[in-house]
Amino acid sequence: MTRHLVVGAFSPSVLLRVSRRTGVLAEHDLDVEERPVPSSPAQFRSLIDGELDVALTSPDNVVAYRFDPGNPLGETTDVRIVSAVDRGLGLGVYARPGIESAADLKGATIGVDVPGSGFALGLYALLESLGLDRGDYEIATLGSTPRRLEALLAGGCDATMLNAGNELRAEAAGSARIGRLVDVCRPYLGTVVSVAGDRKRPLVEALAAALLETAGEIRAGRADQVTLEEAVEALRLPEALAVRYLERLKDPEEGLVADGVADLESMETIVGLRRRYIPAVVDGTDVLAAALDPSRGLIDPPAATGR
Repeated sequence: MTRHLVVGAFSPSVLLRVSRRTGVLAEHDLDVEERPVPSSPAQFRSLIDGELDVALTSPDNVVAYRFDPGNPLGETTDVRIVSAVDRGLGLGVYARPGIESAADLKGATIGVDVPGSGFALGLYALLESLGLDRGDYEIATLGSTPRRLEALLAGGCDATMLNAGNELRAEAAGSARIGRLVDVCRPYLGTVVSVAGDRKRPLVEALAAALLETAGEIRAGRADQVTLEEAVEALRLPEALAVRYLERLKDPEEGLVADGVADLESMETIVGLRRRYIPAVVDGTDVLAAALDPSRGLIDPPAATGR
């Protein structure tokens, strides 16, 4: 019997689509519906309310909505990481044509999902490493990565953080990469599989296993053609850029996570960024100080020990 799951993602997941095309989802008796989400608060509202079964999201979002009552929804809940998917897929700051360096961004408007999102925190760290303090630029809340790409190309912001094929489209349109996040924050995780509570837990574990299996096929070069086709279709990339996207998926530093594990070192990077830029103190206690203690439940045991 085929089992249905609804997955919410910011950008279309080529990994998920390859898993469907190659029959891996069917082997796990899964029928997966992918829904685009406009922002991280909207994604987690839908996840908590049960409109989504799974979120493909930044691990920072899971940290924020599990531990920090100051998150955009104003509530914490039992959200957790089931497995790791990728290490950022080219995540970096991209500027509109005409801007070539960080120095040109003084006084600029820079787009983020929301000011407290994981990618925004990475952006602050990257720009700081290039000599820009938070007061040197204005922040605009623009939502998901595809929306930020549209805003950048339409002149709605001067720079933003892009990845997952969106950065390739920006480069093709004449945007310059100001800096790579992995040059400042490493090791890093860009996307994880996240759930709220134990709803449909066996199905979610099956999905994580299917995505890990598919990632292995892509990394080994056994799914090149179907991956290129899905990148062209889902991300609207011309073939030459799809080839670059495929190379990025295989990149050990920025690409797919080989073992599906949300490793401690990468999670320390994620939590460290949040503690640095948005300290979460409740009744005098740093609520993130022990976030990575296994007893706190942020990372499910299967993701912590591998499959």
